[in-house]
Order: sequence, then C-alpha cells, then structure tokens
Amino acid sequence: MTNVKAMLVGEQISSNSKQALDLFSAQRFGEKVGEKIVYSLPEAMFLIEQKKMDIVDSKGKKLTEKVLMQKFEKIDKKFITRYIVFKDLRSRGYIVKTALKFGAEFRVYDKGKFVGEDHARWILFPVSEKQEMTWQDFSAKNRVAHSTKKKLLIAVVDEEGDVSYYESSWQRP
Repeated sequence: MTNVKAMLVGEQISSNSKQALDLFSAQRFGEKVGEKIVYSLPEAMFLIEQKKMDIVDSKGKKLTEKVLMQKFEKIDKKFITRYIVFKDLRSRGYIVKTALKFGAEFRVYDKGKFVGEDHARWILFPVSEKQEMTWQDFSAKNRVAHSTKKKLLIAVVDEEGDVSYYESSWQRP
C-alpha cells in the first residue's frame, strides 16, 4: 500500500487521499470529518514510525520525523507522554481515539472492536511518573469515567518510557 500523504496546517493533520480512507476503514486510524480524515498528533506520529504516512507542510515539502516531533512537542507540551501510551496500546492491538468530548485524553476500545459500532471500554489519562496527582484529581477523573459509563485507565510513564496501567471503576456498596 502507498503511504498516506497528509498535510499539516496549523495544528491539524489531515488527508483526503484514497489511502487515508482505506486505512480508516481497515484499521480505524483518524476521524472522518466531511470528505477527509483528520489525525491526532499521536496517531500521525505512530503512522510515520510505521512507514504508513508522510506529512507535508502547506508548501508541499515533506517534513522529517525529527521536525514533526519538535512541532508536536511545541503544540502539546505533554506530547511525548501521550505518544508513548498511544504507541504502547496501539501496538498491543487496541484502538485509541481522542476523548476531549468526554473530558479525557483518550478513549480505548477492546481489541477487535470498531469505533462507531462498539463503545469504548476505558477513558484514559496518560501521566508522567513525575506528574503530581491529588486525590481530588483522581476522584474527578473517576467521576468522568463513571458518568460516561466507562472504566478509568491511568497510564503512568516512567523515565525509561515504560508504561504501567491502573484501572479503576465505581463500585456500588
């Protein structure tokens, strides 16, 4: 398959190519918005590393992985932590999508499930092991998960880039 050719305009990465539509249909990369597929920053970087995507700027110049990493980190200060978690889960076969409308970073679908046909099992908050989290933060995240009828998944990324996952859900007394 030919690589998806996507364009970075401002902070958005998108493509209206046949390859983008095919990849969306087969593996659920991106979100369909009108006639094009829009990618989150972690999705785009993952596809670049997998040699499935090339990104060009508004002048049509191909951007290198290194340049894109710098741009993504400038756009999103927590990009590296988010990307490490996205890559880990996607490499394990889970579908990982943004979850801003749910008040979370990502929503995660079980292996073999399809976005639009099934519901996500978890809402996910990636955090660095250096990041402080209070009980109030934890409670707020748990409430968001409960209100969306999903389990809370917190992914803690250590300094070596290893990820530990912690699942939480409300229990009735």
